[in-house]
Amino acid sequence: MTALVENAWIVVAVPFAIALLVGVAGPLARRLVPWVTLVAPLCVLAVGVSGLVTEAEHAGAVRWLFGGEYALSFGWAVDGLTSVMLTVVGFVATMVVLFSIGYMHGETGLPRYFGSLALFTGSMALLVVADGLVGLFVGWELVGACSYLLIGFWYQKPSAAAAAVKAFLTTRVGDVGLLLGLALLWRETGELGYGGVFEAVETLAPAVVTTVAVLLFIGAMGKSAQFPLHIWLPDAMEGPTPVSALIHAATMVAAGVFLVARLWPVYEAAPSAQTVILVVGAFTAFASATIACAQRDIKKVLAYSTISQLGFMFAALGVGAWVAAMFHLVTHAAFKALLFLGSGSVIHATGTQDLREMGGLAKPMPITAWTWIVGSLALAGVAPFAGFFSKDEVIHAVVTHNVVAGVALFAASALTAFYITRATRLAFFGKYRGDGHPHEGGWVMSLPLVALAIPAAAAGFAGHKIAEHLGEHGEALNLPVAAASLSVALLGIVVGWTSYRDGAESEAAMESRMGGLWTTLRGAYGFDGFVGAVIVRPVVAISDWLYGFVDRKIVDTTVEGAGKSLPVIGRMLSVLQNGDAQWYAALIGAGAVILVALSLVVKGG
Repeated sequence: MTALVENAWIVVAVPFAIALLVGVAGPLARRLVPWVTLVAPLCVLAVGVSGLVTEAEHAGAVRWLFGGEYALSFGWAVDGLTSVMLTVVGFVATMVVLFSIGYMHGETGLPRYFGSLALFTGSMALLVVADGLVGLFVGWELVGACSYLLIGFWYQKPSAAAAAVKAFLTTRVGDVGLLLGLALLWRETGELGYGGVFEAVETLAPAVVTTVAVLLFIGAMGKSAQFPLHIWLPDAMEGPTPVSALIHAATMVAAGVFLVARLWPVYEAAPSAQTVILVVGAFTAFASATIACAQRDIKKVLAYSTISQLGFMFAALGVGAWVAAMFHLVTHAAFKALLFLGSGSVIHATGTQDLREMGGLAKPMPITAWTWIVGSLALAGVAPFAGFFSKDEVIHAVVTHNVVAGVALFAASALTAFYITRATRLAFFGKYRGDGHPHEGGWVMSLPLVALAIPAAAAGFAGHKIAEHLGEHGEALNLPVAAASLSVALLGIVVGWTSYRDGAESEAAMESRMGGLWTTLRGAYGFDGFVGAVIVRPVVAISDWLYGFVDRKIVDTTVEGAGKSLPVIGRMLSVLQNGDAQWYAALIGAGAVILVALSLVVKGG
């Protein structure tokens, strides 16, 4: 197994090769495309598990760009943090590809879909295994491109195409911050490899370190959908549901958390940047949880839940508890991927994403129902499921350092339990309110649900082991915090269960009782509209004016006018070419007189 760690470059090379192979597959080979694609995440999983089992560390590099005395290397390195992330990426991606075989059956463009999944897997692995910020940035941009391709897979739908563009442009805003941070770091240190950066940080002025840390965090905000760059993620639910499970719940959106954890020595030297991270994380966790409470689309409930849980992770990073943040990243990847795939199973069976058109699905879909309940209990933070242990570490770390942020996370925990219980009751209990005959999607869709339910239920007990792999000691369960966290979770479950005992009728009653607040929450506080009115529409208007007036009337008119004037000038000059020798001699004489006169003027001056 050590050989896999020593050749960790295969986690990039194999998925990329498979993406190319799948992309050029002919009609006869297309039935094999989904199964061939499975090799990509299994390769990543194998390297990750090998690193965890053997606890081996290895690094390698090749020269990439060079000129004169300067050379830019492209390297890879495997350590405990890398192994943990590769295991998460590989396991979730394997389950998603397997689930997709059933979920996407009958769709057109499957080579494009599975090729994009393989490309994403390799890109995410590159981001994780890179030994410096250059490789990380390349992987960072590639996963963004794959996200664009997969969100817009059904590009014939205007809403899917618009969502893909929105996701791409919004995350690019964050990436500008990331790129500026890298540029500043290079200018100040001449280093972008992790080792060189960590050594140089101690010599930098505090203001420079803080600026670099904040700029890099802006990139993390975009990729991990933190306020105010969160608006792309709910719309990204326009993509196929397995894509939501892989990219927008478990792996790509966690890249921002991984970035901060990987560069922890930089953030450790920038306490002001940590404060920014804490404020953004705690606010995002609470605000997104409130929005999730009123969503009717089952996938949007999970989308805002993802934004909220990422906020928990960033809040932990903001108080220095990066190990707790990574622990919650691992457990969240399991139970949120499970919930998204569970929602995919429901959508596949019912043909709708509207919770009001579901109900009573526990009887015809018992595997989906019970695995969904496991994921819901883990998300709510109920013992002994995985989320209970990781969320306890996060809340304990935050409340110890900042009471206000800790209270915000407690409130977010109660809301989390409420909205996932609401979604559970509306979807799986009561009477079925839709059309048709819901049923399970077959073993190829059920197996990933069962496989993900296992870590969603039990991964919490691996907290100390995960901490050891990260080079730290695990925190013991804090009983007062754990009791308080469990209490608010149970309170949220009770309120959610009793409030929706009448199904869709309860939803209507809740809207009537809450009035404008429920409408405001469903509209995500109108932030999308605010961004559209204050940023998007003015930018579009200015762009239209620049195109219509500056580009078309000034630039184009000047260029086109120059082209049209040349024939006119040519015709005027052609009059001089009349074949009369005396006329040519007169012109030469006139020219000579003019040149002599000019030379005298210049000499006199």
